[in-house]
Amino acid sequence: MPVKLKYGNGVRSLIKPSGFGPRLLRIALIALAVLVVVGVSTFTYFYYHYQKVVDDRLAAGPIFASVSQIYAAPKEVRAGQKLSAAAIAAELRQAGYNANPQLGTFQLNADNIFIKPGPESYHNTDGATINTSDGVVQTITAENGVTLSAYELEPQLITALSEDKNRTKRRLVSYNEIPPRMVQAVTAIEDRDFFNHGGINYFRIAKCAFSDLVTHHRTCGGSTLTQQLAKNLFLSPEKRIKRKLIEILITFQLENRFNKKQIFEMYANEINLGQRGSYAINGFGEAAQTFFGKNLQQLDLAECALLAGTIQSPTRLNPYRHPERALARRNVVLDSMVETGAITPSEAERAKAEPLRLAPPNIDSSEAPYFVDLVHDQLVRRIGDQDIAHQNLRIYTSLDPELQRAASEAVEIGMKNIDELVRKLHKTPKGETPGPITYPQVALVAINPHTGQILALVGGRNYGVSQLNHAVAERPTGSIFKPFVYAAAYNTSLNGLTLGDGGEAGGGGVFTALTPLNDDTTTFMYDGKPYTPGNFEKGEYPGMVSAVDAIDHSLNIATISLAQMVGFGNVAALARSAGITSARGTPSVAIGTYSATPIDMAGAYTVFANSGVHLTPWMLASVRNANGDIVSDYSPEAKQVLDPRVAYLTQSLLESVMARGTGASARAHGFLAPAAGKTGTSHDVWFAGYTSNLICVVWVGNDDYTDISTGLSRPLQGADAAAPLWAEFMKRAIQLPQYSDVKSFIPPEGVTTARIDRTSSLLADSTCPDKVMYAAFLDGTAPVNTCSQMNENPQNFIQKILGIGGSKTVPDAMSTTPAPIVRVAPNTPPDGNAPDNTQQPAQPKKKNFLQKIFGGGKDKQQQQPPPNPPPQ
Repeated sequence: MPVKLKYGNGVRSLIKPSGFGPRLLRIALIALAVLVVVGVSTFTYFYYHYQKVVDDRLAAGPIFASVSQIYAAPKEVRAGQKLSAAAIAAELRQAGYNANPQLGTFQLNADNIFIKPGPESYHNTDGATINTSDGVVQTITAENGVTLSAYELEPQLITALSEDKNRTKRRLVSYNEIPPRMVQAVTAIEDRDFFNHGGINYFRIAKCAFSDLVTHHRTCGGSTLTQQLAKNLFLSPEKRIKRKLIEILITFQLENRFNKKQIFEMYANEINLGQRGSYAINGFGEAAQTFFGKNLQQLDLAECALLAGTIQSPTRLNPYRHPERALARRNVVLDSMVETGAITPSEAERAKAEPLRLAPPNIDSSEAPYFVDLVHDQLVRRIGDQDIAHQNLRIYTSLDPELQRAASEAVEIGMKNIDELVRKLHKTPKGETPGPITYPQVALVAINPHTGQILALVGGRNYGVSQLNHAVAERPTGSIFKPFVYAAAYNTSLNGLTLGDGGEAGGGGVFTALTPLNDDTTTFMYDGKPYTPGNFEKGEYPGMVSAVDAIDHSLNIATISLAQMVGFGNVAALARSAGITSARGTPSVAIGTYSATPIDMAGAYTVFANSGVHLTPWMLASVRNANGDIVSDYSPEAKQVLDPRVAYLTQSLLESVMARGTGASARAHGFLAPAAGKTGTSHDVWFAGYTSNLICVVWVGNDDYTDISTGLSRPLQGADAAAPLWAEFMKRAIQLPQYSDVKSFIPPEGVTTARIDRTSSLLADSTCPDKVMYAAFLDGTAPVNTCSQMNENPQNFIQKILGIGGSKTVPDAMSTTPAPIVRVAPNTPPDGNAPDNTQQPAQPKKKNFLQKIFGGGKDKQQQQPPPNPPPQ
């Protein structure tokens, strides 16, 4: 032990202390100081480094650059229309009126509404008062007191263009446009102390760090809203310590630069809330439209809570795929709002009792993505700037949102039915499936026949799966081309020529619906090469048929025979002038072997539906800047292609197709309004038809260009697939006020409509009341004798000798349930007992007098079958 010496009153140790403790302390203090200096230096370096990162990001422009937006066509309100003042107010509110006075305002007073467009409106600033009663528009009065027949409302926003190659969609909102309930719901479940802390919740971070360390799951969410924003704007989503430290540094920067409202606004526009089709849904504004079909300001408490709850896991809590999970999470949010005092328990209970009221999940229905893609492509071609999405343009288009929804619903239902039919026909007689099934694709285009505007467009069965737009894919048109052959024949007659005057083969006579055409096996010579087509139903060659029967039942050989008499070149020239630019003057042109797009064919049919005027289908009406100033306006292209009389005469044949021919399938599926149309079958199937106010073309076929009937037990035809889908759409369309006033087609001056006995092809009178049809004729070309006078016809004896009289039944070559037709000859005795739609058994052709003497004329059953028909 140490020896101590005492000196006076003190004691002094003989052994000196080692000094180890103070040195260690000094070393520790120095090390700590070094660490502090290094830490502060490092923090300062990275702080300013990420300050520059944030500076660069902000210097590049607004965090969320405004994107160009696509608008629908303005909705027209007409006197007498079924529409209430409240419904008009809802339309205007949806368009942004009152919320944005620069766009426009309205004042609703019971059954009256005063509308005043603003300086940024699509329209001029002329206002109007609309008076309604019992849900019907009574009067429309302009501000100056003038009575108006119609008034256009502000166009609705369809969607914004995607921001980038990642196909991100968002609708920017300001903090003032965010409902208070939305702010309360988000902060209650994600960051209750958001408006008080400095950007970091240290206690939550420590708690989550400990939880992640213990569980090794890294699932705890300790981030504040500002941290989430920092991560989403600048960083990857992975969980790493380094990334977390960087996130904190950026959070400090954001808190330094922006106030809490600005930070929440950025968060509300950035947060990802799931996927819709091929698009990422970012921000509450876009999510409100996606999930509920509403503007963000229109959401109620339950809807705000649902969106706030989705933040945690947009995929797992997707309300379309997992409604039970979404509802459970919504209710957790509501409970959290009660805990924070944002709502009362009774308010929470009422919101919990509210069911999910989601907008239809079909992206094609609400945003018309195939249509929008085409609009973007056209803008790039016309304006010439590839970065149109970021020019903050207002792009006004031709689209009718209500009709687009009808088209999407019809395609969804129609394709399910087609898939079922394909599955059924793919099985063997024993019920076995021989191999993998190819399910076809689809396109539907609806246009206004008098303006050319594309009102609805579906380019495929599911945009989220495939963005290939079949509405602009060129495919062989098949038999929907055939009306151009008959129109060219009418043109010949109108020009004072007889059949054969302009063609490669003689025919003689003026063309009418009753002109006899040869449908027997024929080899046509063109360019020194033989061409032997067949009909769709192999082996059925009914001999001489009337023109109306030939088009009713889509007979190929008869139609090519007519085209030969008219001149193949004349047929092709007419088609090209109607927008079918690939048509060439060959025999096969008559049966649609040349290709066109569904949009082209919708435009081509305007020549029949619009008094001979061809309208090029259009989508773009106007492009404006953010202030509403015009950047560019677009006018439709119109050209007179046919005489109105020729257009009507051809249309009359197409009405017959709907009544008695292959188009009757559309009638069988419930569409009964006045209409004209034509089926088409080649490798694909088509239906083109129209009413007085709407043209619709439907195409169904395989992506790989294989025959749609490959592997099926029988061919799939236009009457099987395309016509029912067309009918499904048109039934929905005529329920809408703007398309409900379907009118019968009215013949122009110079056209006579006659009541014809189908058995004799003469005028019908009381002696032949059963087999009657109405047919249109150029003045002076209709029959003059009646069916009761046919025995007075001097040609009767010769016809009997030559064996060209008599009635005959021919199956419908395009329908699964063939409607019988009677082949006409002037002196065929009427059959007064059989109704018009009674099927008669096919009879073998009898040998005529000369055949009996000289031989020949084998029975039809003994004839060799013809070659397979070409694509039609």
